[in-house]
Amino acid sequence: MATKARVMYDFAAEPGNNELTVNEGEIITITNPDVGGGWLEGRNIKGERGLVPTDYVEILPSDGKDQFSCGNSVADQAFLDSLSASTTQASSSAASSNHQVGSGNDPWSAWSASKSGNWESSEGWGAKPDGAGAQRNTNTPDNWDTAFGHPQAYQGPATGDDDDWDEDWDGPKSSSYFKDSESADTGGVQRGNSRASASSMKIPLNKFPGFAKPGTEQYLLAKQLAKPKEKIPIIVGDYGPMWVYPTSTFDCVVADPRKGSKMYGLKSYIEYQLTPTNTNRSVNHRYKHFDWLYERLLVKFGSAIPIPSLPDKQVTGRFEEEFIKMRMERLQSWMTRMCRHPVISESEVFQQFLNFRDEKEWKTGKRKAERDELAGVMIFSTMEPEAPDLDLVEIEQKCEAVGKFTKAMDDGVKELLTVGQEHWKRCTGPLPKEYQKIGKALQSLATVFSSSGYQGETDLNDAITEAGKTYEEIASLVAEQPKKDLHFLMECNHEYKGFLGCFPDIIGTHKGALEKVKESDKLVATSKITPQDKQNMVKRVSTMSYALQAEMNHFHSNRIYDYNSVIRLYLEQQVQFYETIAEKLRQALSRFPVM
Repeated sequence: MATKARVMYDFAAEPGNNELTVNEGEIITITNPDVGGGWLEGRNIKGERGLVPTDYVEILPSDGKDQFSCGNSVADQAFLDSLSASTTQASSSAASSNHQVGSGNDPWSAWSASKSGNWESSEGWGAKPDGAGAQRNTNTPDNWDTAFGHPQAYQGPATGDDDDWDEDWDGPKSSSYFKDSESADTGGVQRGNSRASASSMKIPLNKFPGFAKPGTEQYLLAKQLAKPKEKIPIIVGDYGPMWVYPTSTFDCVVADPRKGSKMYGLKSYIEYQLTPTNTNRSVNHRYKHFDWLYERLLVKFGSAIPIPSLPDKQVTGRFEEEFIKMRMERLQSWMTRMCRHPVISESEVFQQFLNFRDEKEWKTGKRKAERDELAGVMIFSTMEPEAPDLDLVEIEQKCEAVGKFTKAMDDGVKELLTVGQEHWKRCTGPLPKEYQKIGKALQSLATVFSSSGYQGETDLNDAITEAGKTYEEIASLVAEQPKKDLHFLMECNHEYKGFLGCFPDIIGTHKGALEKVKESDKLVATSKITPQDKQNMVKRVSTMSYALQAEMNHFHSNRIYDYNSVIRLYLEQQVQFYETIAEKLRQALSRFPVM
């Protein structure tokens, strides 16, 4: 009997991509339950066949009734089927090949452990604010206009084995940052959390090395910190603690988006060419590879450094030229931001993402990054401030100052985004229409005057007609102008909105550490920790404070540069815009006869 499934979410097929449009509540027949890559092949009641995301449907039992108690999806069923098949195949050697539940070799042990725990329990690692709306600043340095030579690029990691990650799609998301900002500011869907698609879930940070213990205790109460090979020095400069910047910096050019395919052409994707300016050697990456990098950076550095989210995934329209251009623009801005950070840009995981030479090197580096134990709060164990320890009062004051400023800036950025959004809508809607109405009214008036039959008004009528056309031209200029100036200001603000959305968790981590240190006297009194343990805690929370101050100095220097650049650009474009309008009005005026 053919397997039936109920569609749980609407899905619009991408034209020319062998997909099937389905609607919520529809019953389809599954013709191939596991095509691969998170897709199945199904047939609707019209007899149309095509691919549907496995997590968009749930299997119906053989009697055709819904499985309210189980709700197994096709993905679950496919897994159970494969598990059953592998168990049967291995039955002859079960004693030697089966893994004990909870053993170190069990690939599901971490997953099982994370299910029983609370992903939200760790201090500073609650639900991440929406950074997907944090779209990127498209103002690029002048040297980015240079034409870089792109040698034959390595085509990226193969799709298969343990590297066959989730497909490059997710729940539908508009590419318009206005809609993004509206949903973000009203508690809309947050990237990394549950969405309409059941395929996405929040990153279970406690399944990663470095998150085995809740809160900051793992770092503060460690008996002895291992001496890692990687060290992150913090020095005191003219403006206070700061990261050590590399002697030579680099950017990364994201370009040449190309459509690729897999599964014998059944599935398509877009890959981008990345060219670091310091090597001029290109590698190719798909969006999901960027997503992997984002997750690794978040897990490793997120307790100390704000890591804004990538632009969102998208199902419908993901191969349209406008969407590809916008995504590439925002990936470019995200990569530029990462390249500008002295810690991120020099990290092993980031360098490996840009400089791998073949598939073997990529997989080796990927697995190494995923086993990195210096993640979460343990990243502070790699930091070495070249300065005396701070006292608790000063540490608390610095933390409060950072929290107060970032909250105030977040409010200011959101206000500017709201005003900018309203202005954009006005410039692309009502305002051009008003100019068009003026233009048409003037031309209508000239037509009426021309019907008078009076011989001496031809010059006036022609002038009025041209004035009307001028106002229609002004309408077009007004409608196009936001793309030339407001666009960049909005993108910059969205980028900083993403950064600022990371600070509540960072501040929460630091405040949690301070509270633990304040409790240390009681712990010493009850012999739960030794006086030496307390001394270590004070020293380590001081290290955390130096890291926070170093990051804020980096943040401020970038903020000053970015807003100076983007507002200058905005004003320059506005001056040029109004000068163009003034010149057109002068030309229209010159046509009127002098009486």
